[in-house]
Amino acid sequence: MDYRTWPNLARMLFDQVERQGDKPFLWAKRDGAWRGTSYRQAGGAVRRLAAALRAIGVAPGDRVALVAENRPEWVIADFAIMAAGAITVPAYITSTVDDYRHVLSNSGAKGAIVSTRALADKVLPAARGTPSCGFVVGMEALPGASADGPLVHDWAELIDRAPADTMPEAVAGLSRADLACIIYTSGTGGLPKGVALTHGNILTNCRGAYELLLKLGLGDETFLSFLPLSHSYEHTAGECFPIGLGAQIYFAEGADALARNLVEARPTIMTAVPRLYETMHLRMASAIKREGGLKAKLFWTAVALGRKRYQRPQEMTLADRLADAVVERLVRDKVRARFGGRLKALVSGGAPLNPDIGLFFTALGLTLLQGYGQTETSPVVSCNPTDRVKLDTVGPPLVDVEVKIAEDGEILVRGPLVMAGYWNDPAATAATVRDGWVYTGDVGLIDADGYIMITDRKKDFIKNSGGDMIAPARVEGLLTLEPEIAQALVYGDRRPHLVAVIVPREETAKVWAAANGKPAELPALAADAGFRATIDAAVERVNVRLQPVERVRRFILAREPFTVANEMMTPTLKVRRHKVRETYGTALEGLYR
Repeated sequence: MDYRTWPNLARMLFDQVERQGDKPFLWAKRDGAWRGTSYRQAGGAVRRLAAALRAIGVAPGDRVALVAENRPEWVIADFAIMAAGAITVPAYITSTVDDYRHVLSNSGAKGAIVSTRALADKVLPAARGTPSCGFVVGMEALPGASADGPLVHDWAELIDRAPADTMPEAVAGLSRADLACIIYTSGTGGLPKGVALTHGNILTNCRGAYELLLKLGLGDETFLSFLPLSHSYEHTAGECFPIGLGAQIYFAEGADALARNLVEARPTIMTAVPRLYETMHLRMASAIKREGGLKAKLFWTAVALGRKRYQRPQEMTLADRLADAVVERLVRDKVRARFGGRLKALVSGGAPLNPDIGLFFTALGLTLLQGYGQTETSPVVSCNPTDRVKLDTVGPPLVDVEVKIAEDGEILVRGPLVMAGYWNDPAATAATVRDGWVYTGDVGLIDADGYIMITDRKKDFIKNSGGDMIAPARVEGLLTLEPEIAQALVYGDRRPHLVAVIVPREETAKVWAAANGKPAELPALAADAGFRATIDAAVERVNVRLQPVERVRRFILAREPFTVANEMMTPTLKVRRHKVRETYGTALEGLYR
């Protein structure tokens, strides 16, 4: 691949259009069937849309917002914006009008591209309150412009009127130092900041991923895109990196259809966040429990032997190896088939992966590689190599990436992957990037093999009233491995001990409620002493494995799960701690009385 010599991302796409021609590129489900768009078709649409954007006033350096679910048009719009010399500003489809207003106004967006009428109903009011935003392009039919609002254009009409298949002039003028996108942080700590990433930042990350995965035997690859493309992880690893490989990208229909889409798309590489793997683990374990009998015995034998082979290979006896060969065919082959049968690697990033979850999938014959990064680093800093996985780490740094540990344990990152800065926020930029080093806010260490271990977020550490420093992610990770607990957040800064907010698993609540003749709604169960005893037993099972200062002494049950809709989770399924504390802070403080 030409990651070191490509001058910009648009040039990368157009080179692949020439190389791949009529090879399928982008796949989406329409009317129950997968429909493909070839590299040549996508390249032509990018060229025409880029010309159309220039015709309605988009100039090099302008910002254009992009609000759409994962679909082929997302990729076409993204690269058309860049091919016009402009800068893409992705926004989450779960955002509110106020969120969109912040993104549009903070970035000074010239206009926006929106997929559906439902999304336009939120974006148009935000655009009307943003003086710089002069147009909205709808991938689908949108209501006409109001007298005080931006001009509304139809995607298909713009493309039809544009010159046929001409190379946008702006592409030749784009360098690796020019901005490609402004990606807003997911807001785990407050108001999102716009991370300005250059073409060179992202191309550097793509090269690092390519070098990392070379030992898989990269060739005709297929990706299944599930995470929002508006997130830096999926934008780089699920869009730009596959294009550099000349790969095919299938866009999953959604969480409920993921299992089916895996079998249909048969991906060779898939990227996801830990929450997805945790959900898969729970569903697989629950399904096997319901099956019972010989099938369950074989499944858990495969898990036990796989764990032993990974953790203590020297202790594998001849009987173990023979049994392992049997469950390889009877169990692991079937598990791999549920993932499409061609999977070379599952990559986990975006948040810490519980090692027990990683070990579960590894034991079942799947290669799961945990990586680490953040939006400010384009985003991938490190990842486990395919030939030496250490599940309790996030692997060594990618090529051209330097990592060191500060005196207080904070992880610092330097290299050509470091962002250009926070958009229009020099103070925040100066606080985060010092002498070329990104101060990540994460705490960890580097082992003797150069692998990075993350212990927690620096700002999330809990310091109790006795002066002990406690990593909440460790405690929460153990709690959510219990079958009764779906989500947890621990609390106790400057307090004598830890308390927690716990979200019970939906299935646990339903089964208990049915057995006890009670309603299954969480608000009612939260006050039920019998149900609380069930959750308390799970908490106590965890407490016996923790140090005394880490143990959860009391807890409250949440009234509802942490979700994107109630703003307690980000679109990439990380808990917004400040939002949970705002909602349950009074009740948590009450546990100390």
